[in-house]
Amino acid sequence: FPTGVTVLTVMREPSKPLHSEDSDPGVHGMTANSFASVSLEPLQILVCVDTRAKTHFLVKDQKFFGVNFLHEDHEPWARFFAKADQPLAELERLGIKFRASERGTPLIEDAIVQLDCELVSVFDAGDHSIFLAQVHEIDSRDGSPLLFHSGSFKRLPT
Repeated sequence: FPTGVTVLTVMREPSKPLHSEDSDPGVHGMTANSFASVSLEPLQILVCVDTRAKTHFLVKDQKFFGVNFLHEDHEPWARFFAKADQPLAELERLGIKFRASERGTPLIEDAIVQLDCELVSVFDAGDHSIFLAQVHEIDSRDGSPLLFHSGSFKRLPT
């Protein structure tokens, strides 16, 4: 089943504000393709996260996180955020930059869609949790999404 590729973004240290001039933005990300729209009123989404993932602990603790839909050219970014270890040098080499939403949530600058989300509920689902979140801010740009299907990244046919 083909899915869009998203990256969840959350601050590693909630007390540290995101500054683009910092060499280390203090953001942790996780590639996720188990994302779905849930409700339009209020605007809510869900995403499933492995209970052992660093992102799981950070989102449960902070309650605020970003969901970023990657552009079809961002496969290297998806692979980077799929790793537990995210070295600053590789982040810089890939040219990944972040911006803060109005509430301070970290978002990937060049993602084609950026959602600023607040955790509403957590549901246990085996070795994953289902995070239900309300969307507070949406930003989008033109571009084709990166897809995942049959174990590999894909592009929409042209």
